[in-house]
Amino acid sequence: MPEELPERLGRGERGRFQIMGQGALEVWGEARHGRLLLAHGAGAGQDSSFMQRLRSALAERGVQTLAIEFAYMQRIREEGRRRPPPKIDRLVDELATWCDIVSHPSMSPPWLGGKSMGGRAASLLAARDGAAGLILCGYPFHPPGKSENTRLAHWPLLACPVLVVQGTRDPFGGRDEIENYDLPSRTRVHFLEDGEHDWKPRKVSGRTQASLIDEAAGAIYEHMTAHH
Repeated sequence: MPEELPERLGRGERGRFQIMGQGALEVWGEARHGRLLLAHGAGAGQDSSFMQRLRSALAERGVQTLAIEFAYMQRIREEGRRRPPPKIDRLVDELATWCDIVSHPSMSPPWLGGKSMGGRAASLLAARDGAAGLILCGYPFHPPGKSENTRLAHWPLLACPVLVVQGTRDPFGGRDEIENYDLPSRTRVHFLEDGEHDWKPRKVSGRTQASLIDEAAGAIYEHMTAHH
């Protein structure tokens, strides 16, 4: 399957592909405005309502998502019990393998991205191996309550276009903190007003999580087309 998958994707095939020894790949949407290899966060896989809404909103805008699940999340699904993710370096290597699987000289390389931990793994891979671009949804700039422990040491190595989509109230890094970071010149941050880590706003804001996800998809589409 890995040998023929890029050709099938190049012909416009979509759906769910089972990759021997690696797991499932779900391809949504036509790649009219680019492809995004998308990893999930630590606590929920690609079947979460957040990931499905985001992927659907991107598909509506012509951004194709290639959604992968890390091996530990597949084991959670198979065994029916929770387990912590492995060390981040292992996730980076898994993501690199997926990137190789879906890449082909006849196609433009996919952008890398992910939710929270998945975005962190994508950023580490981009810093190590390079990338066409990065989409980071709810990036974990630091553990909650530990703003001094930033996860930015590798960011000076990011040479590609980067879009961070972040809720202004995210406990892993909100607007007040991020605006004081010295981020690479090709990095743009789109803030979702009143959103927290999963982009849920307070009722008093008059917004909904669905509306913020749709706003995020619009920002991702605009950023990817601007650098296509």
